[in-house]
Amino acid sequence: MKRWVKMIRFIGGLCLVTLLGIAYVSYLCHNSLCLAPERSNLSPRYSVSSSSSSSRSEILSSPTSMVKLIGGFPSKVNIESVAFEETYDMGFDITSRDVIVFLHIQKTGGTTFGRHLVRDLNLENPCNCPRKRKRCDCFRPNTVNEQWLFSRYSTGWKCGLHADWTELTDCVEGALDEYEGSSRKRRYFFITVLRDPIHRYLSEFRHVQRGATWKSARHWCGGQEFTSLPHCYKGSNWTGVELDEFMNCSYNLAHNRQTRMLADLTLAGCYTGYNTTADQLERDRILLQSAKQNLASMAYFGLTEEQGTSQYIFERTFHLDFSTPFDQANATLSAQAIAELTPVQIERVRQLNSLDNELLEFARQLLQQRFKMLKRRDPHFRRNWLRVIHPHNRLVILIKMKKLTEF
Repeated sequence: MKRWVKMIRFIGGLCLVTLLGIAYVSYLCHNSLCLAPERSNLSPRYSVSSSSSSSRSEILSSPTSMVKLIGGFPSKVNIESVAFEETYDMGFDITSRDVIVFLHIQKTGGTTFGRHLVRDLNLENPCNCPRKRKRCDCFRPNTVNEQWLFSRYSTGWKCGLHADWTELTDCVEGALDEYEGSSRKRRYFFITVLRDPIHRYLSEFRHVQRGATWKSARHWCGGQEFTSLPHCYKGSNWTGVELDEFMNCSYNLAHNRQTRMLADLTLAGCYTGYNTTADQLERDRILLQSAKQNLASMAYFGLTEEQGTSQYIFERTFHLDFSTPFDQANATLSAQAIAELTPVQIERVRQLNSLDNELLEFARQLLQQRFKMLKRRDPHFRRNWLRVIHPHNRLVILIKMKKLTEF
């Protein structure tokens, strides 16, 4: 009898400890601690794949974990993506199977950055950019059709107009196979540019006000295209829209666009019930955490407001230099638009882009971490940094540096 009592007590104590452990882990996860994408835990290579598990404690615990929580959509994608530190350590091999994939988010300065990629990189075999043609041929050395750059100005919109992370990871390998006429495994180096959410949002508003629609965007997710997304306007476009009307459309894809475009949308049911789900807070949390993790797993990202730092990080990460500096344009149309807004309107814009605001703060911290790491490892930091921030004084800088080495 005593033996049974001891056994029951032991089992009861074990169950109690297990329950307390589960409660503790759940508390941490509720506060996003178990979801934080610590750099030390980020795998340098990861597969974009599906998972059947629905345990909340496993959500995004690593780049290989893609748990479908809200109306899950299957994904069969399996590509090799190279992260920041591996890119720095092993480099980008333009002669092998490496491909830079530019995720171009609207109104972040991506058009200018995209031109830098095809026109201004110092390469032995630079991209061929014929006059009067929008796209360039960025072929690998000694090939006639193998692209090392997947972007608007090289391959065109092969995965759809302004394809997001979900679309690109599902499409890029098949698109390149079709383009090159053969199937092969490649290493993908995802890159993007982010911008201050208020400036980006108002820039998009002004663009839409002038007639832009991006109607040809595919909105591909979970193996299907979502063609029934509602428009905020009647007719062919939204020309002349006022800001308050622009903000009042609940399904306006301009809201938190950067977070949505960087997140794995299959985690939150793709576009099913977009901005109408009863559990919107949970959906937002999932998308923001996914966007942060995907950003941290990218080989490179830059910030529109940090042109010099962004250029330096790209050059040292990929071991490639630009012949033309990144210009820091401080006076923009969005700045003019902000000056015309009331405090109430500015606050409303901020609220509509609260996820993007949090994403940008995360990006700023991560950018500084990468900058400090590269600076610490760069034996020629001063020369390389001055070349980026004072390009017109390059000759003077080199002369001064030569004199310094003579002493």
